[in-house]
Amino acid sequence: MTETYSMPDICCIGHITHDKVITPKFEAHMPGGTAYYFAKALARFDHSTFQLITAVGDDNNAVIDELRADGLNVTVLPSRHSVFFENKYAENMADRTQRVLAKADPFTTGNLVGAKARIFHLGTLLADDFSFEVIRHLSVIGIVSVDIQGYLRKVIGDKVYPVDYDLKREAMPYIHILKANEMEMEVLTGISDPYDAARKLADWGCREVLLTLGDKGSLIYADGNFYEIPAITAKEVVDTTGCGDTYMAGYLYMRARGASYQDSGTFAAAMCTLKLERKGPFDGTQADVEALIGSQI
Repeated sequence: MTETYSMPDICCIGHITHDKVITPKFEAHMPGGTAYYFAKALARFDHSTFQLITAVGDDNNAVIDELRADGLNVTVLPSRHSVFFENKYAENMADRTQRVLAKADPFTTGNLVGAKARIFHLGTLLADDFSFEVIRHLSVIGIVSVDIQGYLRKVIGDKVYPVDYDLKREAMPYIHILKANEMEMEVLTGISDPYDAARKLADWGCREVLLTLGDKGSLIYADGNFYEIPAITAKEVVDTTGCGDTYMAGYLYMRARGASYQDSGTFAAAMCTLKLERKGPFDGTQADVEALIGSQI
C-alpha cells in the first residue's frame, strides 16, 4: 500500500533508535537517532509544516505516541525491529564507542513514493538505511539534505567501524546540503583542512556543505563563499548525544524560513550549546536561542 503525504517545508526521514547511553556522569536508556532528536527540537518551534517519516519496531510505539502528543505529524513505516544503539562516552565527551544490538529495515523508493517536501533531511544511522536510488528519487521532488554519518558506519558483529562511502562521487550531485563532522569530512575527502575539504565536496556536486568542528565551531560553504560560525561555550557539557541532529534541525528550520547561511548557522550553534547543557533532546524555546545569541554580541 502506498502512503500519501502532505507537503511540509521539512520532512525528516530516519529511524528512531533505542539508545543505551553510558557517560561518566550517568547511564540511561532512552529513544534516540536523528529522527528523534531532530523532531523533538523542531517540536519546540513552529512545527506546523514539519513531517517525520520513521520506521520502528513494536517496542518503540510509546515514542511515536510521545512525538504525536508534541503535535508532530508522524508517519510510521513497518519494521521488524528498531535500531538498538549502545553509546559509551569517555571523560572527553567527543570520544564515543558504539555497539549495534539490533537493526531496523531500510527505507526504499517504494515506501517513500508518495513523500513530498521542500526539504528532505535524511538522518542516516547505518550505511544501508538509504540506498543511492532513494537519494536520487527524492532529489527530483525537493532539496535533499544528508547527515553523512550513517554512510560511514559499518557494523561488524555488534561493533561500529568507520568506513568510506563508496558511492560518494555518484551521490554528491543529488545532495544539496551535506553535514559532516571533522572525522567524517576527512574520511570522505582524505583532507584534514576543512576549507579544502569543503571545496572538494562542492567540486563533487554538493551545493551547501556544513562542517561541524566541535569547540572550533562550524563552517558553511555555499555559493563559493565560506561562513565561519563560532561555537558558543556551554556552561557545562552534560550530554553530547544528538548534538549534530540538533544543529541540523536549527539550520534547516532557519533556511526554510529564508534566513541567511550565517544566521542559520549561528542559530544552529546556539541550539547545540543549550542542548549540550542538558540530558536528552533540545528542550528550549526560540526565545532561549535568540537570547543566547544576543548575549554573545
